[in-house]
Amino acid sequence: MNNNSPNTVSAEAVQLLQSLIRIPSFSRQEGETAQLLENFLQERGIKTNKHLNNVWAVNQHFTPGLPTLLLNSHHDTVKPNKAYTRAPFDGAIEEGKLFGLGSNDAGGALVALLFTFLHFYTQPNLSYNLVFAATAEEEISGAQGIEALLPLLPHIDCGIVGEPTLLNLAIAERGLLVLDVTVPGIAGHAAREEGENALYKALPDIEWFRNYRFEKQSDLLGPVKMSVTVIETENKAHNVVPPVCNFVVDVRVNECYTFEEVLAVIEKHVQGKVQPRSLRMRSSSILLDHPLVKAGLAMHRSPYGSPTTSDKALMPFPTLKMGPGDSARSHSADEFIYVHELEEGIRLYKELLNLVL
Repeated sequence: MNNNSPNTVSAEAVQLLQSLIRIPSFSRQEGETAQLLENFLQERGIKTNKHLNNVWAVNQHFTPGLPTLLLNSHHDTVKPNKAYTRAPFDGAIEEGKLFGLGSNDAGGALVALLFTFLHFYTQPNLSYNLVFAATAEEEISGAQGIEALLPLLPHIDCGIVGEPTLLNLAIAERGLLVLDVTVPGIAGHAAREEGENALYKALPDIEWFRNYRFEKQSDLLGPVKMSVTVIETENKAHNVVPPVCNFVVDVRVNECYTFEEVLAVIEKHVQGKVQPRSLRMRSSSILLDHPLVKAGLAMHRSPYGSPTTSDKALMPFPTLKMGPGDSARSHSADEFIYVHELEEGIRLYKELLNLVL
C-alpha cells in the first residue's frame, strides 16, 4: 500500500478531493461523504469503523501498550456564500488551482492525512499506533463530531489536526467564548418621558467591551479580544421604548486565562446578565519540546498562534494544527487549494511522521 509512486499518489489524492467536493457535505449533512471515505478505505483492504458521520481506522499493526497518534480532519463544510462566481461543487482544476467548496477548509488537509495514513498503514515496528479519523460538524462546533467520537477511540496520546496553516505549526489556538448579554428596561411610549430605555442602558456595557483590555498577553496569541457583534431589541414598533436589549459578544481567549477567569472579570464590570453559550471551545497549546513540534521545527516549519478555532479545542491531549492551504481562503467565495499544496501536504506529513515514528 505504501509502494505507490509519488505521481500515482498525487493523482489519486486529487481525484479523491474532487470526489469529496462534488458531494455537498454541509454540517450535519455529511452522510454521503462519510460513505465515500469509508468505501475508499475499504477498497484498499482497511477495516473501517463508523459512528454517526465520523469514519475512523487504525494501522494494521496496532499494538496495545504503544502511545497512539491521532490524524484528524473534518469533511463537513459551511454553505457557499453569495459571492461565488462559479459552481461550488465542480472540483475543476484551472492554472494549478483545484476549486470547490471545502477544497481548502479542510478537504486538502483531510486527503493529505488520509494518504499519509495509507503510507504508514502496513509498516511494522512503529513507535506510535496510528488512528485516522474523518469527522463531522467541525464548522458548527457540533456535539456529533470529534467530541462524540473520542470516547470510542483507543486512548489517544497526541494528535495532528489537519487545517489550512500553509503547513506551518499552529502550536496554540484561541478559545472561543460566545456571550449573550441581556439588559432590562421598562417599556413606555417614545413620545413621552416614559419607561426606561434598555438600549441606552446597554450602551455603557457595550462601550466597556469595546475598550477593556485584559492584562495578560500571550507571546503566541496576543491579548484577549472582545467584539460586540449583534444588538437587538424585542421592538417591532418605532414608538415603544424597548424594555429589553440583547447583544452578543464574541470573545477570543488566549491561553493565559481560563474561561471562568474571563467571565468573572466581565460580570464584575457590566450591568447586564451574561450567559455563555458554551464553555467547550477552550484555548489550547502544545509545548515546543513535544516530539511533533520538534519534528516540525527540524523541518524548518514556523510555529505560531492561530486566531481561529478548530476541533483542536475539544481534544484533551496535545495536538498540533498543521495542513496544506491558507486559512485566509477558508469560507471565501470561489474557494480553492493549489494542487501543489496538496502534494506538498502529503510529502511534509510523511516527513514529519518519519521523524516521530
